[in-house]
Amino acid sequence: MLSKKMYMETAEKLIKAIGKCTCSFTTVRYVREKLENSGYRELKLSEMPDWKVNKGEKIYINVYDSSIFAFNIGDRAGEKTNGCTLRLAAAHTDSPALYIKPKPEMINRGYGKVNVEMYGAAILSTWLDRPLSAAGKLSLRSDDVFCPRTVITDIGKSLFTIPNLAIHLNREINRGIELNRQNDMQPVCAILEEQLNESSFFMDYLGEQLNVNREDILDYELYIYNNEEGCIMGLNDDIISSPRLDNITSVEAIINALTADTSGQENKYAIKGAVLFDNEEVGSRSKQGADSLMLSVIIERLYLSLGLTRDMYLSDIVNGFMLSADVAHGLHPNHNEKADVTNINMLNGGVVFKRACSQTYSTDSKSVAIGEQICRRHNIPYQKFASRSDVTTGSTLGSIADKYLPLRTVDVGVPILAMHSARETMGVKDQYYLEQFVKAFYAQQ
Repeated sequence: MLSKKMYMETAEKLIKAIGKCTCSFTTVRYVREKLENSGYRELKLSEMPDWKVNKGEKIYINVYDSSIFAFNIGDRAGEKTNGCTLRLAAAHTDSPALYIKPKPEMINRGYGKVNVEMYGAAILSTWLDRPLSAAGKLSLRSDDVFCPRTVITDIGKSLFTIPNLAIHLNREINRGIELNRQNDMQPVCAILEEQLNESSFFMDYLGEQLNVNREDILDYELYIYNNEEGCIMGLNDDIISSPRLDNITSVEAIINALTADTSGQENKYAIKGAVLFDNEEVGSRSKQGADSLMLSVIIERLYLSLGLTRDMYLSDIVNGFMLSADVAHGLHPNHNEKADVTNINMLNGGVVFKRACSQTYSTDSKSVAIGEQICRRHNIPYQKFASRSDVTTGSTLGSIADKYLPLRTVDVGVPILAMHSARETMGVKDQYYLEQFVKAFYAQQ
């Protein structure tokens, strides 16, 4: 019997996690801390040929600081020649954001602004008039030119805002307005005074925050994010409103499931993995994205390091299974016409299995049936998603990753509203349902 305490605790933990996961780099930092606190050991990507891994171990690989793969290896991995022994749950670490360009300082009549470009397909108007901060990775000068020092940072302080134009100055604003990504989306961060250097005020600030000389900052990957806290709301506390539900909901569910205490319920034959990719929001086309060989290379090397053969690796791919976890579209209360006529996904209605004959989702009937059976055995509510035939809804990483690691896959996630807004909405129960589903998937004998 589901109690309010159970799903409220899960929702509150999600909101706290979102506050720490402000970009792909800080998300990986957060995941690494959770893994190490649960007894996972790091394998260095640069030391791949010399990996030494034992059955029964828990390990993780940091992939260029913005993707991370973790594996819980059964005590008897490789001994079972049939059944689903390779089990992966995949999600993405990135969210739509503003990305700070090189030489960012801009001056306009005493206002200090930074030059940005849009990362991903954000709903631009939702970023206006909000407190914004920045997080990411900086590369610093070092003695070894091939090994710059790197720092993952989250400024935390609200530094920026993008002000709307007052209705008095644009009487047509409530009829809708197209925002220009270059002219209208420049964040203001200062009213310049004498103590600020007009040509370097932002870089000077970064140096002060990191306690390094500005000249030592060679380059950076910095994302501007919505610095508002998430909250639980509604008459019955049944709604979550928060930034970055897409896709920290999936990251949090997968890592909590992988690190859960399952004493006495372990599948000793399984290799269970969490594979968290960067750059899904811009097409996954990167060395740390799903559209690369990285995952297949790492898993093959892991098998060989365990003393298993390549034939075992290939066999486990054919018989294995992957969850591709990403948010789904819930029924909009003011725009029911945007939902499919028979497939309606409600907030708090349970996990959503996503289908598309276009193959933008990698789900097929057998993989949905597997997901449904897990839900039924563990009394987890579920729904099915299909888009209207005259609407396209995007895609996610499952069908991309399957090109390189052709596992049977089901696309699953929590239903949300306002996807890609600076602040999104979901049901308070659905995170609990998703976490229970991923736990059951890993534990299923």
